[in-house]
Amino acid sequence: MEEKYILSLDIGTTTIRSFIYNSRGESVGKSSDQTILHYPQHGFVEIDPDELWDSIVHIVEKALQDAGLSAGQMTALGISTQRSTFITWSRLTGKPFHRFITWNDLRADKLVKNWNDSFTWKTTLRFSWALQNITALRNAVEANDAMFGTLDTWLLYKLTGRKVHITDVSSASATGFFDPFVMQWATWAMSFFSIPISSLPTVVDTAGDHFTSTDPSIWGVSIPIRSSMADQTASMWGSCCFEPGDTKLTMGTGTFFNINTGTSPEASISGFYPVVGWRVKDDLVYVMEGSNNDTGSIITWAQSVGLFDKPADSADIAMSVKDSDGVYFIPAFSGLGPPYNDTTAASGFLGVKASTTKAHLVRAVLESIAFRTAQICECARAETKYQFHHIRLDGGVSNNDFVAQLVADLTGLRVERPHQVEMSSLGCAYITGLQLGLWKTKKELQSLRKVGRAFTPRPAVRNTYTRVMARWEEAVKRFSDWYVNESSGSGAAVADSAAPPVRKESTRVNLTKKTSNTCK
Repeated sequence: MEEKYILSLDIGTTTIRSFIYNSRGESVGKSSDQTILHYPQHGFVEIDPDELWDSIVHIVEKALQDAGLSAGQMTALGISTQRSTFITWSRLTGKPFHRFITWNDLRADKLVKNWNDSFTWKTTLRFSWALQNITALRNAVEANDAMFGTLDTWLLYKLTGRKVHITDVSSASATGFFDPFVMQWATWAMSFFSIPISSLPTVVDTAGDHFTSTDPSIWGVSIPIRSSMADQTASMWGSCCFEPGDTKLTMGTGTFFNINTGTSPEASISGFYPVVGWRVKDDLVYVMEGSNNDTGSIITWAQSVGLFDKPADSADIAMSVKDSDGVYFIPAFSGLGPPYNDTTAASGFLGVKASTTKAHLVRAVLESIAFRTAQICECARAETKYQFHHIRLDGGVSNNDFVAQLVADLTGLRVERPHQVEMSSLGCAYITGLQLGLWKTKKELQSLRKVGRAFTPRPAVRNTYTRVMARWEEAVKRFSDWYVNESSGSGAAVADSAAPPVRKESTRVNLTKKTSNTCK
């Protein structure tokens, strides 16, 4: 039987990746490129659509070369994209009115605060900002010539030769103006924020033949597109989190803690919010999510200021000293997510002294990432009905052994890192393969899952960190509300999708709690 290959395309915040998978779920070719970000003004974070398109076309060609295959040998394409990054363009010409405005862009931060300091309706308010401030867009809306799309919508529009204007439920639910309870665009949000319904894409299932095929002018042949989903949904699929209570932790540019809640959308008072995981015919799954924007971005910054030459070196540097020498780092370039939900928090070191070395600073940075992760996990275990026993880890930062082990120690949970940490790309392949009949059931996909390394909790280390983390939480208070009266330095909202009102208070991680009561 002729081998079937699935082409996977993953558009992340900092990296664009393309993988080619065979029928055993193995990567046989890959390529990647950096996402070029533009910062035209303070707080503005943009992506040029022409640069992005050129990169996408190029990395697919490179992945095919790496695999020694042709585009004609691809059975289907699956797509995963960052959420809430959007663009608008002309219905008549297809030309954009502006660059992509990314999910971590701050231009609507003042609108967020005027609306509700605890709401993070990022796409909603940034789209509202664009309607108010971009004259060409405003004129196009009046002429019914404006089309809106998150990154997935625009990409499908381009790939199909302008044939479709659609988005899947997982991407739609992260905009802030899609109602996950009734599964449609929220008419009240359209009215309140003056968003023209005619500009919005049709919401479709996460997988199916409604995505049509790529235009043959792009790669020489037409490739069927069989799935398109938000990156965190794709990661859930790659980690095989198919059952209620299954949990995965993505540590990429940001940290995303996702819990499969089955057919029930659930939220919490501490900052977890419901999003649609996926919908494929009758299979509708919701996910509860807690997040923090600054994870990989902290590692990138630490490298840029010379704390280490390569991110891969940071774990060994941190482990070269027994502790941080009383130095604490607050990772809040974009504010702090649950349980603080403080968009005005500042980043910085506390406790630096004459004896402090570069290794102490590196350890403090990595510890802070693990501390924030433990806090998010504690929120989940305190406010949900689920009994967690392990965490499925993925994302670039998960390659850091020091961070992965410390997360296991602090949470008291077994942390499983897959053989391949790019779960979004693999998730695209899995759901696409099911559509093709390449695999028959989710259970069959679970049999393909490979754990590269498991990190087991160390009770003695957990006990040692009880005081350390308590001191770190005291340090967080020193950096809270720092930019409250300085609009130019205010942080971003802490998640890239709509969140319910939350209390701005701390939930201390209980490091003495028995693991039988805890985070699956």
